[in-house]
Amino acid sequence: MFRSLGTTELLIIAAVVILLFGGRKIPELFKGLAEAVKEFKKSSKDTPGEKKEEQV
Repeated sequence: MFRSLGTTELLIIAAVVILLFGGRKIPELFKGLAEAVKEFKKSSKDTPGEKKEEQV
């Protein structure tokens, strides 16, 4: 996904994020993002009792 982005593009994106959210709010932003990713991974795992259907 990010393989096509070069260093310059990533620096520009980082600068825009800093301008939009400010330096103090960035840790809060990443903390919320990490919690969202963790919750998504947790909900996407199969439950132990659930069986997958086999493709025939």
